[in-house]
Amino acid sequence: MLTLGFLIGLTGALAPGPTLVATINASLKGGWSMGPRVTLGHAAVEILMVLLIMAGFALVIGDHAVLIGGIGGLALIIFGMLTLRDARSAVLPLTGEQAEIVHPVLAGAVTSISNPYFWIWWFTVGSALIIGAYTGGVVLVIAFIAGHWAADLGWFTLVSVSVHRGRFVLGERTYRWILGSCGLFLIVFGGHYLAGVLFPAGV
Repeated sequence: MLTLGFLIGLTGALAPGPTLVATINASLKGGWSMGPRVTLGHAAVEILMVLLIMAGFALVIGDHAVLIGGIGGLALIIFGMLTLRDARSAVLPLTGEQAEIVHPVLAGAVTSISNPYFWIWWFTVGSALIIGAYTGGVVLVIAFIAGHWAADLGWFTLVSVSVHRGRFVLGERTYRWILGSCGLFLIVFGGHYLAGVLFPAGV
């Protein structure tokens, strides 16, 4: 679950979005430590999402488990296809005007909350994976979230360090290749996950 959380978290962290832009803008003025600070704000919002999902676990796991798992599996495949498509022309916005920034932790929280992708992901993929992990115990949920946050922290720290030094360590071609690989992983894992939901072992 730790590895799975890291790989799936990486697919979301790599995708260009408002939290990435906030990290870049903050790093242009505040240095390399802005990446971890933005990640902290992002993680704080995700803690609330996980608690909400787990709090409603007893209410939805019964007759709705297959539905939630099915939606999550389909969402994984769709997100994978979109990631694979966008990887062909993906670029990192490492240049441009330096916008005024708020506190980096607050920026991480606000950009997460204001991103529709964030809500869609957590109410489909995230909820299905958290509920699936919870059936094996709280330890598995913690392992999944820890892996997820490790991906966010690693990526946004890499971005902030690169911006601070004035040169991004990954070439555009390598970045697109990694993003495309993540998209392919989402499609394969989504198909496997969906098959397990629709055709459970022993049925």
